Formats: sequence, structure tokens, C-alpha cells
Amino acid sequence: MLRRTLIIAALLASTTGCTTLKGWFGDDKNKASEPAELVEIASPIAVGKAWSRKLGDESAKLGLRQRPAIEGDRLYVSNDEGRVLAISVTSGDVLWDSEVAPTRKEGSRLFFWRRKSIDGGLSGGPAAANGMVVAGGRNGEVVALDAETGAERWRIKVTSEVIAAPLITPDRIIVRSNDGRTFGLDPADGTRKWVFDRGIPALSVRGNGAPVTDGQLAYLGYDDGTVVALRISDGLVAWTQLIAESEGRNDLDRMADVDGELALGFSELFATSFAGQTMAISTQNGRPLWNRDTGGYSGLALLRDRVVLSDAAGTVWALDRNTGSPLWRQEGLARRWLTTPAIQGDYLVVGDIDGYVHWLRSDDGVIVGRDRAGKAPIRGTPQVTPTGTLIVLDSEGRLSAYPSPAQ
Repeated sequence: MLRRTLIIAALLASTTGCTTLKGWFGDDKNKASEPAELVEIASPIAVGKAWSRKLGDESAKLGLRQRPAIEGDRLYVSNDEGRVLAISVTSGDVLWDSEVAPTRKEGSRLFFWRRKSIDGGLSGGPAAANGMVVAGGRNGEVVALDAETGAERWRIKVTSEVIAAPLITPDRIIVRSNDGRTFGLDPADGTRKWVFDRGIPALSVRGNGAPVTDGQLAYLGYDDGTVVALRISDGLVAWTQLIAESEGRNDLDRMADVDGELALGFSELFATSFAGQTMAISTQNGRPLWNRDTGGYSGLALLRDRVVLSDAAGTVWALDRNTGSPLWRQEGLARRWLTTPAIQGDYLVVGDIDGYVHWLRSDDGVIVGRDRAGKAPIRGTPQVTPTGTLIVLDSEGRLSAYPSPAQ
């Protein structure tokens, strides 16, 4: 069966690009789908960039949600030009730059229409741990680099494009490809140790959440609305849990992808679905602990007593960690296609389609800070370093660092 992929970027273009077409067709109804106007913050907290750097990228055209990987005082980024870079967290200086999957473009012109085909480029990751950096490519490349120098250690090829960050563990590197297969690789040389194959629906959101682990099991969300727990050692299924039913009259209505970040607690796993369901699951046996009719395409973040997420409408929710009951919601960022929230001290941070970064108080959801990182959409989840610096990467490759806000 021919698989069709719905790119969120295409949806964004259809909703936010209306002003360009409005003058041609005179349809003011499109205003209802435009991002909500931002309201001035009465008493904003002090936020500001420590540094900003343009890395160069074309992932804005691909609907990807790439994010930096952080280990120690370094962060690692990859782009669709096929490069992996190591960046100093404190200064933003490039420590090394490795070209591992160069992009080649071929095109033809017919009257005013230009058609381009792109070969190569990195579309998944990177991940960084245990002294190595691993990234995946459009053509199924998986490349491991030395974290200190950027020198290539090994490369292998899987069966399809890799658009999620790999998971690095001491015993296995877990890589999922876009055709539903997940691979367990030997960290030493990339040798394939096992493969798990799960069917995928005819239509799905373009995106795969990165696997997470508790040391024994790797947890993955799938396009059919399920979460699967795999044994890291041999790839066998420990349990499977359905987060949201795939229901509806057509493929679009039946989309139930679990594509955002999973949040792992001590003995529970939290997952949210494109179909609008969020569930807490026991990691011991995969049984549901609670389920709520709130969810979206992005993932979740976990605090001591609550789970936070952004839904498809642009509402930010805080749910009680033990029961799933709503604690608060923030609707002031409607239709702004928010990222998964990040936790920076006492604040939640989300990026949006217009390149803005928003700080919300975690206890009540009030918006207290805002800055514009750039003009391109922010799709990848902002990351926070061990010292509390927020790192934001937009879809045109602009990297920005924000220290913890002044109280």
C-alpha cells in the first residue's frame, strides 16, 4: 500500500498563509484560522538571549521537528545540508563541524515552474551520549561520530528515512525508520542486532517521537495510536498499549499518531495522541492508570506533581500527574502551533509558528515572558542544559540561548 504522509508544515502553510491569498479571493473567514494575536504582558519577567547563531538549514520545507542534543557543556545539532555541529553552550562558538551526508540537488525548469529533487541530508537527530553523537538521514543513513572530535566512527543504512532522534544506551543504539521498523544496533560498530517491524496507517502526521528508556525497556509511540515497550537487549515486545482509537470515515479522521515526546516517570509513562487523548501507563505491565480527552501532535513534559502539554488548538494544559484532572489551561496562544513545553526552573517554555518563545508560570499557566528568536517557525522542542540555559532551534537553523530568567 502506498503510504501517504501529512506534513504539519503543509497544514501550517494553509492556515497561516491565508493573508497572501485573501486579497485574491476576498475570503475573510480565513481570519478565524490565523494565529491569535499576542497580547502585551503587563509585568513581564526579564528574558534575553545570551547568544544567537545562524547555522544554515532548509528543514523549514520538510516539516521536521529537529532539536539540539545536549551533553555537558556542549550541544549538538544537525541540519538538512548533511552537517553535524558541536556548539559551546556558554559562547555559541562552533567546536567542530562534520559533513556526513551532503545534500545534492537536481532540478529542471518548465516555464515558471521549477522542480527540484533532493538527495542526502540529515533528517533525524542528533542524539548524544556515552561519548558519541548519532544522527539519521533522508536516505536511511545512520552515522555515529566521536563527540569530542566529530570524527566518524561508523555508518550503516536502515530501510527508510530516519526522522526521529536515535536513542543511545550502553548496550544498544535504537533507531526507528519512517517505514515502521525499529533497529537495535551495536554501539561499537553499528552491527544490526535486532529489528522490530510494525505496520503503519495509510495516512499519518509527518514525525516520529524519539524513543525513551528506563534502562531495560525502550518505549516508542506509533502512528496507529499505540505505545510499544521493547526489550533493549533483543527487541522483543514487553507490552503494547493503545492510546487512542483510530476511528472515522476517512484516513484523515482516523489519524491517531503518537508522535510527540513521551514523558517517563519512576513507574509510569505518559503519552499523548494526535486524536486528542492523553494517557498515563504503568511501565511494569502497560496498563492504563488514567486517560483524558486532551492531547495533540506534540509531546509532554513532566513536573513533580503535573504533566504539561500543548494541544492542537494551541491551548497549554497542566494535568494532575496522579489523576489526569486539569489543574489549569492557557488559551492565549491559540492556533500558534506550539511546541512541546520545556521546563526552565519555575517556568514552562513553548515556541510557536512565528518564531516567538513564550514563558508561562508552571503553577498557574500565566504568560509572563516573550521573545522572538527569529522569524521562522519553531517546531523542535526547546532544550534546557544542566545549568538552566534554554536552547531554541528554529526551522531555518537559527540557534538561540536564553539563560534562566531573572525572578
